[in-house]
Amino acid sequence: MAKKTIRDVDVSGKRVLVRVDFNVPLDKNGNVADDTRIRATLPTIKYLLGEKAKVILMSHLGRPKFGEHNEIYRMDVVAECLQRLLEVTVHKADDCIGEYAQRAVKQLKEGSVLMLENLRFHPEEKKNDPEFARQLASLADVMVDDAFGMVHRAHASNYGVAQYLPVVAGLLMEKELNMLGQVLKSPKCPFVAIMGGAKVSDKITVINNLLDKVCTLLVGGGMANTFLKASGLEIGKSFLEKDKVELAGQLMQNARDKGVELILPVDVVVATEMSPDANVQIVPVNAVPIDSMILDIGPETVKKFTANLKNAATVLWNGPMGVFEIEPFASGTMEIARALADLDAITIIGGGDSASAVEKAGVADKITHVSTGGGASLAFLEGKELPGLKVIQEVDRSEIYPHYPEESVTWANPS
Repeated sequence: MAKKTIRDVDVSGKRVLVRVDFNVPLDKNGNVADDTRIRATLPTIKYLLGEKAKVILMSHLGRPKFGEHNEIYRMDVVAECLQRLLEVTVHKADDCIGEYAQRAVKQLKEGSVLMLENLRFHPEEKKNDPEFARQLASLADVMVDDAFGMVHRAHASNYGVAQYLPVVAGLLMEKELNMLGQVLKSPKCPFVAIMGGAKVSDKITVINNLLDKVCTLLVGGGMANTFLKASGLEIGKSFLEKDKVELAGQLMQNARDKGVELILPVDVVVATEMSPDANVQIVPVNAVPIDSMILDIGPETVKKFTANLKNAATVLWNGPMGVFEIEPFASGTMEIARALADLDAITIIGGGDSASAVEKAGVADKITHVSTGGGASLAFLEGKELPGLKVIQEVDRSEIYPHYPEESVTWANPS
């Protein structure tokens, strides 16, 4: 069923606890290096501010270790970045629960923003501790989940809180569910999926789930090595999941049985070492030197993949075509990113490294949707029931949409 969003409940003057995913990369000086995830949540925050809500943001940042010095993981730099983007004051609490948080919320005025301290400073967050969840919930009247990247996790802030507060989706969450849901339910055809990244094992279920929906499946990245090996080709010293070779063969047979064209690389970029200074060669897939590794798709493969994209109506891309972080092996990924940007099609990037790739290629603004969740996107595309989505209230079609009568919401305020 469709999920309720912030448009479906009255948030005016309410204390609204918003789970965001501000787990952003930091540079060597401890400043925000990439504000993509923060910018993605701005529509939700601005909507709430426009409704004169008291906006209380909570997120994790990095992987702090309990009991150790974690100044670098404090949310201050994130609050400062958000303040610049919003052009309104963003207040900051020195904790996410307890006296500091309670006092900061009490002082918060309507139409104002408060950033709570890093959720993961408390190990109870990842443990989905009921008391920790109750203390978070006590800060608010309603919760908004806008952290799609966390929906495959059952943590206190996105799952446990639902035991005490009604939970609705934010505008980013709504967009993620609509775009990725479209891929699973009713993609415009022809539908082409591009799968890359290192491991077949990470994407077995996704591939099997998509075989009933796609017309063409393009396979690149390290996972292509396993398919090439299953096709009887030698791949030198390339990364290989030996225990998944038979499975790769089965997936290719499943594709043939379903009338899906599964296309593998025809040429590859190889080197004897994974280094910026590596001496690279471009060779056909049946001529990989025994002392070399496949580290990118070659130019003929790019041409073949691009040709299969030209008539697509929907394209889903998850996983890079090579080790794109290292310049000699970035070309295939960058070319695919640019090819997607030129398409007259619905283009969806499944988060993670693919999202980084379109940003690096400078074409993110030409993509229909770039997901903010890597692991979450994969879990969603596998068709799994995700804990973070399970607790978001569902739309009752007998009610008036898009605005619901206030009495349809039970406002909880646990003490």
